[in-house]
Amino acid sequence: MSDKRKKHAAGFKAKVALDALRERESVRELSVRYGVHSTQINSWKNQLRDAATDFFEYPSKKKDNQQSKEAELFEQIGRLKMEQEWLKKKFSDFDG
Repeated sequence: MSDKRKKHAAGFKAKVALDALRERESVRELSVRYGVHSTQINSWKNQLRDAATDFFEYPSKKKDNQQSKEAELFEQIGRLKMEQEWLKKKFSDFDG
């Protein structure tokens, strides 16, 4: 049995969800027009509505969060490099 699910591009989902939020047509009408089940349209519409607050979040808050993630990753890279050098040195002692 094959998987009959369609994979829709993000742009398509956004377009359908925006049309649903505008409420110029019913979800049923949009379902017929776009060939997508009304439950799926409602799901995309809710996802868009929920994610909209992230769009208006203060840029400094986003930037600080990204910078802290980057700092954490750089620290981890540094630790791994130090561990790698230590292991290289230990194993080279066994060769000679």
